[in-house]
Amino acid sequence: MSAAQKSRAFLKWAGGKYNLVNAIASHLTPASTLVEPFVGAGSVFLNTDYPQYQLNDINADLIALYQLLQRRHQSFIADAKSLFTAQTNQRDAYLSLRQQFNLSTDSYERSVLFLYLNRHGYNGLCRYNLSGKFNVPFGSYKKPYFPEAELHYFAEKAQRARFSCTSYQQVIQQAQADTVIYCDPPYVPLSKTASFTSYASQGFDLDDQAQLANLAEKAQQRGITVVISNHDTTWTRKIYQQAVLHSLQVGRSISQKGATRGKVAELFAVYQAMTTPMTPPVAVLPQKAG
Repeated sequence: MSAAQKSRAFLKWAGGKYNLVNAIASHLTPASTLVEPFVGAGSVFLNTDYPQYQLNDINADLIALYQLLQRRHQSFIADAKSLFTAQTNQRDAYLSLRQQFNLSTDSYERSVLFLYLNRHGYNGLCRYNLSGKFNVPFGSYKKPYFPEAELHYFAEKAQRARFSCTSYQQVIQQAQADTVIYCDPPYVPLSKTASFTSYASQGFDLDDQAQLANLAEKAQQRGITVVISNHDTTWTRKIYQQAVLHSLQVGRSISQKGATRGKVAELFAVYQAMTTPMTPPVAVLPQKAG
């Protein structure tokens, strides 16, 4: 896939995989379905070609937006576009619309505002406080881009997808044969001050990191290939020691200070499916004669 053919996500996203999709795709095996327990902005979904997709995320606002685009993208795009004006690109207007989002219980209204907040908020961050309120400050961009073509493309491709908002544990444990799983969890922090765990109301701690590796090993034993992305650290290499590891240098996408946006080492842990699963698939049961 050439750079010219790559499709961008319509959301700005911390840790988005647009620049890494070719490297990631090189580790994904053929299957009927690509399963993503942490779909995020969906760059891997948008730049691979599987017959079906199972796309999950713990962020309920994100999944509600995706499901809406899947069903009624034309009206959504028109309504969302109306919020991309000079009048709404001001701090007071942003704070008012952010409050409207936090008070709203209407799924459609929240989805329209979610896209507005994503494009007008600081650095494309998606962050909630402990009360579950979106609290990203105003971004002060000259003219936020309205991703109309990207929204249409996502809506078209979403016809192949099934979206869910549940735990990564459930998604991986329920994965069937003839699927391949790509995991893009919140990354292990490179320092104590670099932790980024408020993406959804629930955090993702080191116990989750270790549990994800354990679930990948079990899926591998069931005959499913699992690929996990993370920072390349001593600790991640330890928890992924049962996988084949691949490392490469990549540019940092989110940083407090522009001057510190240097290269960091990215790790891909590849759990290649065992051709003879150690435990038989649940669906395969002996049949009685007659």
